[in-house]
Amino acid sequence: MKAVVFEQPGGLEVLRMAEAPEPVPQPGEVLVRVSACALNHLDIWIRQGLPGNPKIPMPHIGGCDVSGTIEVLGSGVSTTSFKIGSPVLIASGISCGECEFCLKDLDPLCKQFNILGFQRQGGLAEKVVVPARNIIPLPSSSRFSLPDWSAFPLVFTTAWSMLMDKAKLKSGETILIHAAGSGVGSAAIQIAKVVGARVITTVGEDWKIAEAKQLGADEAINYKKEDFEKKVRELTNNRGVDVAFEHIGPDVFVQSMRSLAPGGRLVTCGSSSGPDVTFNLRALFSKNIKIYGNYMGSLKGLKKAVQWAEEGKIRPVIGKTFPLEQTREAQKCMVDRQFFGKIVVTVS
Repeated sequence: MKAVVFEQPGGLEVLRMAEAPEPVPQPGEVLVRVSACALNHLDIWIRQGLPGNPKIPMPHIGGCDVSGTIEVLGSGVSTTSFKIGSPVLIASGISCGECEFCLKDLDPLCKQFNILGFQRQGGLAEKVVVPARNIIPLPSSSRFSLPDWSAFPLVFTTAWSMLMDKAKLKSGETILIHAAGSGVGSAAIQIAKVVGARVITTVGEDWKIAEAKQLGADEAINYKKEDFEKKVRELTNNRGVDVAFEHIGPDVFVQSMRSLAPGGRLVTCGSSSGPDVTFNLRALFSKNIKIYGNYMGSLKGLKKAVQWAEEGKIRPVIGKTFPLEQTREAQKCMVDRQFFGKIVVTVS
């Protein structure tokens, strides 16, 4: 099968089109013919090389977000629940489904937890194999195409976990969501608006302000032109926000914490600007601030988000689309950040 692979970490030049062995589903697994695979910054970091030398199969096929059609069912997979040729979405996070954490919908804490396209071969290929548990059947009359759906799983799994499970965002609250143009930011804005929150978001380009407001943001701040902490104070009459949705790291972490109202919650899932932050402990405990870390989310949360999407409450947001042969260009586009939402690579 055709696939985009790399054999060692490096720049865009390490990516190449190749003929890769077709994966074979083991008992309990499903072979999916890939329709499209959306990119995430995780794809960039894996290709560049992650600290600690995590176990990544080589030659490696990246791609965490996949939609497609079922082609082969491994032994033991229910032919009632899964049909050959049916359209499906793949949940990116893979866990055992049986341990104490999986049974509590805390999938990322499972000792066997791994991510498609990271610790196992991903979807930047014509075919991919995953456990049947990770297959989410889509209605044949779905309101979205398969390429649209590929832009959904990882970011909505993460945003749902951060807002609904950790921060427990409520109607009438005000939330600061960083990077409206990112996949997880654009997902979070939509979830927050369905909940009934007032959304203040940040962008790095003026043209992204209109895009953010079209998604539902009430206010958008160009952080390159304005101090977002000062602007948040102005927009909230110096009260601050109830929740800060953060996925960038030290560039914004401390200011985000200072932007919280007393009793506010900060939830973070990323460190693209670095891993270390320093903040004033007195500011933390004197204001009764809560900080939550979040890594991915549960299969249960993703299924709820899919239901919301089919009900027309939320939608995948696609900035640009590239064919598989142009995966290098797609990853460069992601690094350059000249898009809004997700980048999708079409395969078939």
